[in-house]
Amino acid sequence: MTERQDPTCSARGCRRPAVWALRWNNPKLHTPERRKIWVACDDHREHLEEFLSLRGFLKDTVSTQELG
Repeated sequence: MTERQDPTCSARGCRRPAVWALRWNNPKLHTPERRKIWVACDDHREHLEEFLSLRGFLKDTVSTQELG
């Protein structure tokens, strides 16, 4: 049995605990209902949201606790 590890931020080089889940999809590759997830710490949330938003990929952002 493996222990569940808390997610770490998806920003390059960051090892902080992630507290946000950015749900996105690339409409050229994914069906409309498919959601990929990047996770972010408080410091990188805005940067990652902007990156995804500029490409039209970001669907929503929720707390990692809401993911279950």
